[in-house]
Amino acid sequence: MLSRLRATRAKIPAVFLLAALLLPCGAWARHKPAPAPPPPRASEAPLCTIPADPLGFAPPGDIYLGSHNTLVSLDFLDENRLLFTFRVPGLLRRDPDGAADETERHIRAVVLHIPDGHVLAEALWTLHDRARYVYPLENGQFLLRDRETLSLGDGALQMTPWLRFPGPVLWVEMDPTRQYLVTGSREPQTAQPKAGEAPAPATAANPDGPSLNPGGKQTDYVLRILRRSSAEVLSISHVHNAVHLPLSTEGYLDPLHSTQDDEWLLDLDYFTGGSTRVGTVDSICVPTLDFLSPREYLARVCDRAGTREIEAFTLDGKRLWGATGRDTNVWPVLTTNQNGTRLAMEVLHANHSINAYATAFSPEDITSQEVDIFDAANGHIALRAQASPIFDAGGNVALSPSGDRAAILMQDGIEVFNLPAAPPIPAQQP
Repeated sequence: MLSRLRATRAKIPAVFLLAALLLPCGAWARHKPAPAPPPPRASEAPLCTIPADPLGFAPPGDIYLGSHNTLVSLDFLDENRLLFTFRVPGLLRRDPDGAADETERHIRAVVLHIPDGHVLAEALWTLHDRARYVYPLENGQFLLRDRETLSLGDGALQMTPWLRFPGPVLWVEMDPTRQYLVTGSREPQTAQPKAGEAPAPATAANPDGPSLNPGGKQTDYVLRILRRSSAEVLSISHVHNAVHLPLSTEGYLDPLHSTQDDEWLLDLDYFTGGSTRVGTVDSICVPTLDFLSPREYLARVCDRAGTREIEAFTLDGKRLWGATGRDTNVWPVLTTNQNGTRLAMEVLHANHSINAYATAFSPEDITSQEVDIFDAANGHIALRAQASPIFDAGGNVALSPSGDRAAILMQDGIEVFNLPAAPPIPAQQP
């Protein structure tokens, strides 16, 4: 052995042996190529990171990707309080016959203080189905949806039943000011409302108002537009499928296909009856419309190449800005702040092209979830990040009421970002 060591040492030039004696400890390691730094997760440094693991959060398995289940929600109650809710494992309750309610799920809710991450309140909810369940309001309140009931919650996680329906509520949407609600519920055709329940079709407050199914055919869902302050039903309709209704403080947008191939006429149908033409867009697919503020709306359209684009307009017909999405992005989810100055759009990124003509893909094709936060006035991107783990139904991105803060679930922790003040939305022309 000693002879082999001497033979090996003899092959090393003396100058390298001398350098080894003169270099301090660890110097060899410093001369090796350094590993490449990990790619940045966001275009800006966060104000703080709140670890999610100590709160009891565990990333869901890949089996959920593609199912559109709402498994988490992030919502600002105000500028310094963040409501974080997430699914936790739990045993299903069984009836005396041994049958279990497969729709039941356990949701842990915590209210976090920013920037220290201190837990201000916590609760465990038992909810049902797999759709979105939390809807933020103003003044630190939120709505919680479960079965036939919408409940009102606050920063202490005290819950009060607000409105009950004749059947289970399946989805809820609101206008940007949170003054009006759209609810979709599954109800028997002959349902008679009980005391304290939302009116049924036959007793609606405004049965002659706008209707999405004037033919009166047999339908599966009841769609209501309600005034939140009084729970007054402004209109009621029967629909066959889940309907996205872009609400403003005056009415809702209705896209109508014109006689030209790609042109869509956009009408604002008023709650009080009648309508006004507010603009047109070109799209080979039915445009998806969303109000960002009472006077600005977003249109998601498809061009003839199948590329998806977004365009922002004011109600007086002015185009504010536009952006073209990549053909590898799918399933966009939008989040806005309360005054409509900021818009967060998260999309899934696939490993191959998926456009308006070819949308087939599998969960294995999804590689990341990208988040862009836009200034609503001009389309400037204030923050770009990657959310993780991937939640295809969203719920992992939140904007504060002012839009000056954003929270994103990233690598098992909640990162909170301070953003510069957003420019105001241009005033509507007289």
